[in-house]
Amino acid sequence: MTDMKKEVEELRLLLRSSFPVVVVETAEEQRFLDVAENLANLDDKTLFTWSTVRGLSGNRAGTSLTMTRDLGDCINHITSDPRGGIYVFLDATPYLEDPQIVRMIRELAMAHTRNRITMVFVGTRVDLHPDLQRMSATFRMSAIGPDEVKALIKEEADMYMFQRETNIKADKAAYEMLVQHLIGLSRDDARRMIRQSIEHEGAITMEDVARVLKLKHESLGKDGTLQMVTEIESLENVGGLARLKKWLELRRDAFQGKKGTEGLDVPRGVLLLGVQGAGKSLSARAIAGAWRVPLLRLDFGALYNKFHGETERNLRDALETASQMSPAILWMDEIEKGVASDSGGDGGVSRRVLGTLLTWMSERKNRVFMIATANDIESLPPELLRKGRFDEIFFVDLPTAPIRAEIFAIHLKRRKHAVEKFDLHRLASNSDRFSGAEIEQAIIAAAYTAHAQGKTLETVHVLAELGATRPLAVVRAEKVQALRDWAAERTVPTD
Repeated sequence: MTDMKKEVEELRLLLRSSFPVVVVETAEEQRFLDVAENLANLDDKTLFTWSTVRGLSGNRAGTSLTMTRDLGDCINHITSDPRGGIYVFLDATPYLEDPQIVRMIRELAMAHTRNRITMVFVGTRVDLHPDLQRMSATFRMSAIGPDEVKALIKEEADMYMFQRETNIKADKAAYEMLVQHLIGLSRDDARRMIRQSIEHEGAITMEDVARVLKLKHESLGKDGTLQMVTEIESLENVGGLARLKKWLELRRDAFQGKKGTEGLDVPRGVLLLGVQGAGKSLSARAIAGAWRVPLLRLDFGALYNKFHGETERNLRDALETASQMSPAILWMDEIEKGVASDSGGDGGVSRRVLGTLLTWMSERKNRVFMIATANDIESLPPELLRKGRFDEIFFVDLPTAPIRAEIFAIHLKRRKHAVEKFDLHRLASNSDRFSGAEIEQAIIAAAYTAHAQGKTLETVHVLAELGATRPLAVVRAEKVQALRDWAAERTVPTD
């Protein structure tokens, strides 16, 4: 069954359920009109369309009633001359906040058993009044699939080669990634992005994939709640975490949907609990780099809204955007700040946010790998920690001496210092209870001191800085030790 036929059948089943109001949130207006017209022809139904420009018309090519350009006038006309059928409203969203319009739609909907009228409201975002929501259903257009994406790429490539009389070069890995990241977009958006990729130097490269990801993110999320992280790391630049790295390596092919992994469950996510500065955020960026997928960071500060219900809607929109970016990694940094279990003073918003998040975590079918990082385990609600919410809960502890030596080497090399000239063993021995972030800051501060002295950075400069620093594990020793004790029997160590 083709996608169009499947959509016609699904719309038919929905209309037979006798919902008087149907909501279609889509950027593919033309495609939905094709679906509705096919259904009307097959079932011998009358199809009406309304827009602010044409008013109400009996079919897309026929005469329109210009005196019905105002939605209120249109509904009055339908009420006075009720002809059963499908009425598709294309530009109704601004009108749906008008109490009079809402009342008129309600009365027309309540007479559905007599007039057999189905009202369909189409737009990229349709906000129904609560009184209309209870008598409405939602119809979702099918997303573009891999076969259709490949067909579009071939179509655009053939056109380019015919017009330019030249061949197109395509990196195989870049082509496969381009296909993966175009899945889920509207067909028009996918075609535009394919065309832009091909037009740029007549080739499909990793640079094109990065550009497509940026465009895709911009086209899907514009409210600032979900941010694309561009500073991606490599797992080789992360010291330690051997067990976590092995765990990720074993699951990478299944997440990427490679051939031979069809019988494996798609990895769903991990919770990274640990001491501040131990490398949780760095790990999230490195996982995205290793799996070569976009990293989306959920900003809880931008998520919360003072108006009732808006915070939950913001979260649903962000999760939907992440789903459309699939395959992707959704990073919830310091998740305890958004779903803290003791937030009774916020009117229950945190609890509703948690409910929305848990529902999405249990029901999602797409390839969105969730990474949640947390510093304060006591603030996390027990529902989030129960088995099955995450594939695994890892504890990122303070680095041991060998790992500290590795971290020193990574940060010195990153800053173009000759690593072999430093006594890494001595530096590691003198940085007990330091986190990775604190080691990095010690190197940075020591470099400033050496520069002020007109000298090249040496081991003694870093040792002096380490001696002058009191790490968090010392300043807040009791709290850090309590976290380590809790994690000892309840989590999997990353090393």
